[in-house]
Amino acid sequence: MSYQKAALRLAIFPLVLTAASLSGFSQDPRQSQGQDPMEKPRNVKPELKKAYKDWLEKDVTYVITDEERKAFKKLQTDDERERFIEEFWRRRDPDPDTDENEFKEEYYERIAYANEHFASGIPGWKSDRGRIWIMFGKPDERETHPSGGNYDRPSYEGGGSTSTYPFETWFYRYLPGVGSGIEIEFVDPTGSGEYRIARSPNEKDALLNVPGAGLTLSEELGLSNKGDRISGMGSVGDNNYQREQDSPFSRLQLLADLSRPPQVKFNDLASAVNTGVIEENPLNFDVRVDFFRQSDERVITAITIQAENKDLVFEDSGGLLQARMNIFGRITSVAGRRAGIFEDPVITTATSEELTDAKERKSAYQKAVPLVPGTYKVDVIVRDVTSGATGVRHVGFTVPRYDPQKLSTSTLVLAAKLESLVDQPAVGQFVIGQTKVIPNVSGVYRRGQPVGVYLQVYNAGIDQTTLRPSVDVEYALLKDGKELGKQVEDWRGLSDSGQRLTLARLIDTRQLAPGEYEIAIRIRDHVSGQSLAPSAKFTVAQ
Repeated sequence: MSYQKAALRLAIFPLVLTAASLSGFSQDPRQSQGQDPMEKPRNVKPELKKAYKDWLEKDVTYVITDEERKAFKKLQTDDERERFIEEFWRRRDPDPDTDENEFKEEYYERIAYANEHFASGIPGWKSDRGRIWIMFGKPDERETHPSGGNYDRPSYEGGGSTSTYPFETWFYRYLPGVGSGIEIEFVDPTGSGEYRIARSPNEKDALLNVPGAGLTLSEELGLSNKGDRISGMGSVGDNNYQREQDSPFSRLQLLADLSRPPQVKFNDLASAVNTGVIEENPLNFDVRVDFFRQSDERVITAITIQAENKDLVFEDSGGLLQARMNIFGRITSVAGRRAGIFEDPVITTATSEELTDAKERKSAYQKAVPLVPGTYKVDVIVRDVTSGATGVRHVGFTVPRYDPQKLSTSTLVLAAKLESLVDQPAVGQFVIGQTKVIPNVSGVYRRGQPVGVYLQVYNAGIDQTTLRPSVDVEYALLKDGKELGKQVEDWRGLSDSGQRLTLARLIDTRQLAPGEYEIAIRIRDHVSGQSLAPSAKFTVAQ
């Protein structure tokens, strides 16, 4: 199935000459009157070579866009098709500066995996499981029931026991263009090994059409009718446990989203980022870069982008007001080598009643990239989808090198939101360790809004008596260089990775008068005798 240039062969078309055509070969057609249409020369378009046809209909059928497909079919020469294919993969290459095209290599590895593991009566790449695997890769979680059998329904499926066909449930934390928390169920009702995407949670129920068998708890209690469940109508009792994502409309929407090829995102932004600041209809936004040690060789570099909602245009979308931003960023080293790119949409929603308050808030986005110490530049372009307002920022930064023998800290982050994730999955944007930290890039807080303070301390010495770090930490609040007060940090229990201490605290601003302030964190390591005092400034507005 894979595309190989060596497989190309010239198509040979037989030339059939009829007796009638031979007899008139030397005659000028213009001298023939009333010539039979069948004797006229035929304008035959050569058929697309098999290698190119296979590339279009097999290799990339799931990821090529409709516009690209139409453009490819209009090409006239093999040279044009070769250039198109080369450009097709280049547009999807996450790092064009390397010799390898990581997307292309992984894509063909997915095809090979699908053919090996999902084949039944049809090739694996043609199956529903193969299609999803090829388009989106390995799921984050995968639950398999290859033999079906007895099944205790969870509460959101109505409870009760039944028997099922073989089925699988795949879970993706996030799929671009589809959404977050995506759950896809595949069912094999024939036992042939060909699993198909389920349009209803009842499709795996082998006893669905057996009267009196496989009832839900509601049906057992006589509160609902199994016939309604079979017809897809449901009942009031069913709606009490059914998840929104299991409703027929949500399932159909998911199927539609999963059938669209992944978009080649924001190519116009990738081009515009080189042109500088957009003068017409500019969009203002702030960029902040923070650093957190990952290892001696790598530093997590968190790039936060924040825009004022009052600068965005909200429009109605299904009863909700939405503001949409498209964000594209490119990180390059001082030598001009690309170190990473990111491109994502940011959507802010509000009801008409919430719009006034929403306009007073900010929309934020963050991309965390592991980088080696050195000097870099990030080029960021942000566009308001509705208004077309666009802004560009070029920010230089130096990724620090952390000496394993010296006391050091991460960036001191002043946060708009600080939330512990000890009992929750630590995934997603703004997550650092077990804490969700949304930076306040502008550094401006309304009076009464708490100031979140987040810092990681590295290489604290270990007291050989207690076998724990021996570190004093205090927070000092200053205004105009004068100390207004201080608090001592009880850091015990905050060591989450060997000699790394995590400090997270909320500073109350209800008693602070409007003005400029500074927070300083004074750290002293009693084992090594080293001291540090990182600080950051913020503003309290009325």
